[in-house]
Amino acid sequence: MSSARLEGGDARLPPSTLMPRTNDAQPTIRIGYGWDSHEFQAGIPLKIGGVTLPHGKGLGGHSDGDVLLHAITDALLGAVAAPDIGSLFPPSDSKWKGVNSAVFLEEALKRVRAAGYSIANLDSTLILAAPKIGPHAAAIRSHLSEVLGLAPDRIGLKAKTPEGMGTDNAAIAHVVVLLQERKRQSARKGK
Repeated sequence: MSSARLEGGDARLPPSTLMPRTNDAQPTIRIGYGWDSHEFQAGIPLKIGGVTLPHGKGLGGHSDGDVLLHAITDALLGAVAAPDIGSLFPPSDSKWKGVNSAVFLEEALKRVRAAGYSIANLDSTLILAAPKIGPHAAAIRSHLSEVLGLAPDRIGLKAKTPEGMGTDNAAIAHVVVLLQERKRQSARKGK
């Protein structure tokens, strides 16, 4: 059986005319996924989502080790097919040592805007044994809302414990973002 028949089309048409090419039109939405992890280390502050949390150890990293901001940055960059955080801000470059991770996030946001998109919503999951994120969730969500220019009800933030996975001395963040084309969003607001 021909590929045209398998695709449900006319067998006389070449397969290339039956399937749209990915470069025919810009998609109106895009999805990005980001993941990051850092190990806990004594003697440094713990920053998650741009908020400093009270804890005996912080997250080691070349920058400030903010695992959540790093994952958000990579999710945004991935959604617009930009280079990842490590390519744009290599740990081998000393100018990024200790820098606030909001710098990385701002660059990702610039690239999202330049591509013609805005964030529709964001969902994240933190995996860490301690500290408990619940008491700090509202502050983290509020800070992310300010930085991202996104209403708090469009920011999902969950925390889980590693439960025997052997990662008790680390924090892991998973993030998914949905981007929408800006001109479509603006047109809807005008109606």
